Amino acid sequence: MRVLACSTAVLMSAAATAGSYATQDVAGWMVAASKDGHGCFVTKTFNRTGATTVLLGLDRSGGNRLSVLNSNWSIKPKDRLKLDFALSHGAYPKHFAIGIASDDKQGFVTNFEAQFLAYFAKSEFLNIARGDVPVERLNLAGSGPATVELKKCVAAQRAPSSTDETAPDTGDIPTDPFAPRSREPKG
Repeated sequence: MRVLACSTAVLMSAAATAGSYATQDVAGWMVAASKDGHGCFVTKTFNRTGATTVLLGLDRSGGNRLSVLNSNWSIKPKDRLKLDFALSHGAYPKHFAIGIASDDKQGFVTNFEAQFLAYFAKSEFLNIARGDVPVERLNLAGSGPATVELKKCVAAQRAPSSTDETAPDTGDIPTDPFAPRSREPKG
């Protein structure tokens, strides 16, 4: 499982965003490019005990990951657990998650199939439980417009920049600079 493909700590650091995408507040959710330039994320911190933070990341390749953190939780990094995720549009019972820690908060990260993004955008709530123990009940108001913007951010990450390797060849680089005698570039 590629749950930890991108570090949550890196994703949460929006100070140095990649590409030309500027961090935005959309319907109460922050949308930003990941620092490594390989995707974007939406995040929101809820005003409640432990200041629960939700972060949904989307890679340029289409992979996603959901992180939920709270300063009161005792889950340890690398703990493995199964949680029940219930959205108003979709459910994931006994879904695998891994413990993480970031910014003095503990929580978990998991990933879902591509359809999760649509469920997240359409849903009014996300309830998370550990068997019969409630973990969190989150109001997803504004997640629809934030998810639309998330997709725009990822599209901006996919667009080639002026310094991208797909830029036109200037002609001054030999075809094989490591050959015994460098050859003239082929035109």
